[in-house]
Amino acid sequence: MADERSTDDATEPKRTKRILLVDDDAEIIEAMRFALESKGFQILVARDGNQGLAMAERENPDLVILDMMMPKRSGFLVLEKLRRSREVPMRIIMITANEGSRHKAYAEMLGVDDYIRKP
Repeated sequence: MADERSTDDATEPKRTKRILLVDDDAEIIEAMRFALESKGFQILVARDGNQGLAMAERENPDLVILDMMMPKRSGFLVLEKLRRSREVPMRIIMITANEGSRHKAYAEMLGVDDYIRKP
């Protein structure tokens, strides 16, 4: 049976995946931006929890990398709000310098996709 897809489908450019980095640490942001842009991702940056929440809702990125402890609104509050307000959940990875297992358990309870400790 012949393939019925139009040739336009095969030549359509793929959309660049967008990642929102939400962290108040400029060095962490720049290191992640450099690494991810070198792999072809488009990077969006927010420097605090309120800005991160607004950008996530407005930009609908493919992935959010979210710091746990930030000014104005913690990563936990951003995670909780995004999980409650969206019909289709976006992928969220939480990053932290904190080593407490209670924080990881709480993030998992809120529905984080992954949890990574900062170097």
